[in-house]
Amino acid sequence: MKRPSSSSAIPEAPTKGTPSCVLLLSGGLDSATCLALVSRWGWTVHALSFDYGQRHRVELRAARALARKYRVASHRVIAIPAFGALGGSALTDRSIRVPKMALGKARIPVTYVPARNTLFLAFALGVAESSGATEIVIGANALDYSGYPDCRPAFVDAFRALARVGTRAGIEGRAPEIRAPLLNKSKGETIRWGLALGVEYALTWSCYDPRPDGRPCGACDSCRLRARGFAEAGMADPLIEGGPMRPGVE
Repeated sequence: MKRPSSSSAIPEAPTKGTPSCVLLLSGGLDSATCLALVSRWGWTVHALSFDYGQRHRVELRAARALARKYRVASHRVIAIPAFGALGGSALTDRSIRVPKMALGKARIPVTYVPARNTLFLAFALGVAESSGATEIVIGANALDYSGYPDCRPAFVDAFRALARVGTRAGIEGRAPEIRAPLLNKSKGETIRWGLALGVEYALTWSCYDPRPDGRPCGACDSCRLRARGFAEAGMADPLIEGGPMRPGVE
């Protein structure tokens, strides 16, 4: 494994002390990197994952493995069955094919799940208010991504404003801060950060359309972005090297 370069310097915590945060933990490489980062900062982590009928539910097993590894203060898996009823996305409607070898060909691809991050952050905001957490962390990325509108800086800024005006904590001047530390990072930069933090990327999952043998398909947008990131970081993807994926089995 190639060692991370000097450009992988880990940033200092944006706040003093040891805040409590709510972290959206999908089980993918971005959320795993965010989890390792805030753990390095010494933050107390309340992790949230979501079962929304996604065809790649194996990611939830990866999320549980990561939550155990980092000994988070709590980890909730919240079911949102309404996504499946709404349809309109290849990730929740099995009658819609997941596009292959199509990265960048559609401005907003059919794998976009309507309002997904809006709902995820809304749950995170509720947990933050009820638990007194001062930070919400999301692994959104607007550089190496599929073009989803809810992964862009404007969306994060808008939700930050919503938290200030739509919650009691916000009205009282103590709205949780929305942190997206990877927002302007390439996948390669994210992976180099993760290597410096000691992330076990073999525990993560990215593929939207797993093969019957348990391996990533290698051709969906998420697989191709992951491959691009590891190539840019100058190393092989340990998930591919490790054979059939069994997240959470160590």
